[in-house]
Amino acid sequence: MKLIFTTNTIGAFGDGLFAYLLPVYMGKTLGADSVQIGILYAVMALLAAITLLISGNLADKYDRKKIMIAGWVAWLPVPLIFSVGTNWLGMLPGMILYGFWLGGPSGTAYVVTTTDQNKLTLTLTVLSAGWSIGYIFSPATGGFLAASVGMKIVFYLAFVFYALATLSLFFIKSQRPTCVEPALDRESSFLRLVRNRKLVTYAVFFAFLMFILSMFRPFIPKFVSDVYGSSDFVVGVLGSITFASSAVIGILLGRLGDRSSKTQAIVLTLIMNSIAMLILVLSGNFAALAASFILVSGSYMTFTLMNAMVGPLAPESCRARWIAVPQVIAMFASFLAPYVGGYLYSYMPQYPFIIAMVAMPIMALVAVVFFKR
Repeated sequence: MKLIFTTNTIGAFGDGLFAYLLPVYMGKTLGADSVQIGILYAVMALLAAITLLISGNLADKYDRKKIMIAGWVAWLPVPLIFSVGTNWLGMLPGMILYGFWLGGPSGTAYVVTTTDQNKLTLTLTVLSAGWSIGYIFSPATGGFLAASVGMKIVFYLAFVFYALATLSLFFIKSQRPTCVEPALDRESSFLRLVRNRKLVTYAVFFAFLMFILSMFRPFIPKFVSDVYGSSDFVVGVLGSITFASSAVIGILLGRLGDRSSKTQAIVLTLIMNSIAMLILVLSGNFAALAASFILVSGSYMTFTLMNAMVGPLAPESCRARWIAVPQVIAMFASFLAPYVGGYLYSYMPQYPFIIAMVAMPIMALVAVVFFKR
């Protein structure tokens, strides 16, 4: 687990150098409008949905370590492609590869299989916190470098960290799924899924939640830049604040999920997000924005909490496929969300955030009612 944590931290630092500034870069440098930015993120989400399904099947047939490595290999060209893009369409090949989430189900299945179930939520959130720790300084660093030497250098540096993250995974142990009879394997993959009402409930709930998150989250940096006139460096600092908070909040949510209830962790995250959106649309003061970005940081643990709920339900022999199903449903349900968010943003920048602010408490109530049952 230490090596996976290290990989997450290294890779996240490289990713954070440009990912948080990417919508701003697309708009300011490449001249993309909010709808075009939404299209790019929608394409990424669609590819993520497709590759999650592929990854789940591969990880239940072959060495999960190799599938995780393949996920990082697919990402290696992404920052290089971004560095040569001259318009928003030039970013499309990079966004397609950026959507290759091959490591998601295989990585989760790897962790669930090797972790004490009584500490599963905490373990998953700590590993996610590795991402957050990597992101703590990288958005501010990326913003500073973008302002001083340009985004091309930022993209080149991100490639270096992607390569280091890929290499670090070669040192983890291999893990192959337990072999089962073909008939039992087929039933585990399909019939049990249809019959498992709890898994279907989780999948539908998180599909709605990911739609809302994907609708507003890509436009937060752009909103701060467009509406409040913040510089790239300030946007980067706010991004660093977000992920520093996510590391701490993620671990706290993990402890809450293991000691009390995973449902309570989800509900708390939803309420925090609603308050964050309210603050965001009301004030451009740096302190208020920092508070908003701290509260929204819990949203980056959504997939982790979902994995903690779904992972223990699955037989080990087809765990990656089971984990992939709600992830795939969530991504398919949300792949048009950035486009919807971009359209709403073009009409009035506050609209995506107001809708999210209203939707989150409703989803919290739904979680309390249905997950309790």
